[in-house]
Amino acid sequence: MRRRTPTAGLALALFAAVTATLTTTAASAAPAPVSAAPALAAAAPDISVTNVQAHLTQLNTIATNNGGTRRAGSAGYTASVSYVKAKLQAAGYTVTEQSCSTCTYPSNNLIAEWPQGPADQVVMFGAHLDSVSAGPGINDNGSGSATLLENALVLAQQNPSMTKRVRFAWWTDEEQGLNGSEFYVNQLSATQKSYIKGYYNFDMVGSTNGGYFINRLTSTTAAPLKAYWDSLNLQPEENVEGQGRSDDYSFQQAGIPTSGYAAGASARKTSAQAAKWGGTANSAYDSCYHRSCDTTSNISATVLNRSADGVAYAIWQLAVGGGTPTNDFSVAVSPTSGSVARGGSTTATVSTATTSGSAQTVNLSATGAPSGVTVSFSPSSVTSGGSATMTVSASATATTGTFTITVTGAGSVTRSATYTLTLTGTGGCTGGQLIGNSSFESGSTPWTASSGVITNSSSQAARTGSYKAWLDGYGSTHTDTLSQSVSIPAGCASYTLSFWLHIDSAETTTSVAYDKLTVQVGSTTLATYSNLNKASGYAQRSFDLAAYAGQTVTLKWTGVEDASLQTSFVIDDVTLQVG
Repeated sequence: MRRRTPTAGLALALFAAVTATLTTTAASAAPAPVSAAPALAAAAPDISVTNVQAHLTQLNTIATNNGGTRRAGSAGYTASVSYVKAKLQAAGYTVTEQSCSTCTYPSNNLIAEWPQGPADQVVMFGAHLDSVSAGPGINDNGSGSATLLENALVLAQQNPSMTKRVRFAWWTDEEQGLNGSEFYVNQLSATQKSYIKGYYNFDMVGSTNGGYFINRLTSTTAAPLKAYWDSLNLQPEENVEGQGRSDDYSFQQAGIPTSGYAAGASARKTSAQAAKWGGTANSAYDSCYHRSCDTTSNISATVLNRSADGVAYAIWQLAVGGGTPTNDFSVAVSPTSGSVARGGSTTATVSTATTSGSAQTVNLSATGAPSGVTVSFSPSSVTSGGSATMTVSASATATTGTFTITVTGAGSVTRSATYTLTLTGTGGCTGGQLIGNSSFESGSTPWTASSGVITNSSSQAARTGSYKAWLDGYGSTHTDTLSQSVSIPAGCASYTLSFWLHIDSAETTTSVAYDKLTVQVGSTTLATYSNLNKASGYAQRSFDLAAYAGQTVTLKWTGVEDASLQTSFVIDDVTLQVG
């Protein structure tokens, strides 16, 4: 994925305006969006992640043998094209190399078409094959390239009947500004563009701290990609980071419906995303983005496997024929985990969806509950597409511990989802993040702070977003405070207060603490920092607040500055995570 597109927002706005005009004046010239066809009798195949990783190993070896890179126009890129091309030709594809005359580095796009299905009904799947100069580009974007290659080989091997023509593309010069895909689209006639009913892009689909992102998540075009990840209860999000930064943008500008998968680049995973997907909060989705360490070690096999299988599902949904649709549905539980104390109860929502064929009655049941715990559903059966409330109730003598409850939906087929239950002996742990407005982006509520402390001033940078809490920094006698009252539940296993602190000081002493920041819970001091702790950037500070379980306490930061030489105590991203 290329690093940035400075004018993407303006271009998108102009494109939207032009599209709206064309819709009202020449609607017949625009290609129709891809329909979310029902699953057909021929089920989508399982794509072997081992085979996808084998392609990545080959691309890594190619880079190693060619100066450590597969940059467009380099020997490493040419060898990458040759590797993919040979596999496709052997499988029976019609393969074309297109020379990009407007690319920054002269090089070729690779286009492969499976010669079945109507030629005027094309579904296209693409990924850029080039890397940056700094490294081999195995996640960015060997992952997308290898995923499409293995899907293409499986399609050829199974050779099903086709309702649409499937075309694959591997783009050059993406890292220099989407040049390869832009060249391809610009060479198409209006008629050829109208044949393409949807373009799907796959860029960085194996990030080690990855998320599950879909381009244009709520669009009709995205429906089959979303349906597959929904069936795994992944709760995908919109690919905000990648907007305008990969090859789907070239097709979008031409009025062709687009979507695609991504697992994230240099942006940081939020606490909420880490809670539902796993991984490390406040760390980049791909810590080796555009670096030499983007090798085969920089891949999550789990994320890669889910991406590869989702591509297969989309191909089979959109382009493969097979007769009468099979009635099928999915089951998901939200949230996927919960905690309850003896004598208490908790609830979750069980959602169903019709994934193919017609809606059907789904009977709900649960297994795996420990002794003394009952699980009930209201209603106990739903029509697929509907939802029910699951209530988990514990007796006063229920067995404590952590248990996996399997929620099963029974209809013409059986589908299930899991729910992790933590049962405690006393008290009720309502887990989660307790600090309100933790990054200060929503003003001062529910914080209490001295005037000017919560600010978006550019003189001191926020760690995330635009706002932070900036205490002191006046260079004169001054005191600032910041506080928030928090109710801490009992019965939880962990209670971690964390915040990020940057200390900037004009003091030059290495031995005298002239300016101080005190961190308190109620009247108890957790820590004191001073001008002696000054450093560039933010450092995370964490404390165990288990001693305050079951209490409502006030968290307070007090900054005191003496008569000369400023010290700034800048705080951001305050969290109190219990669970």
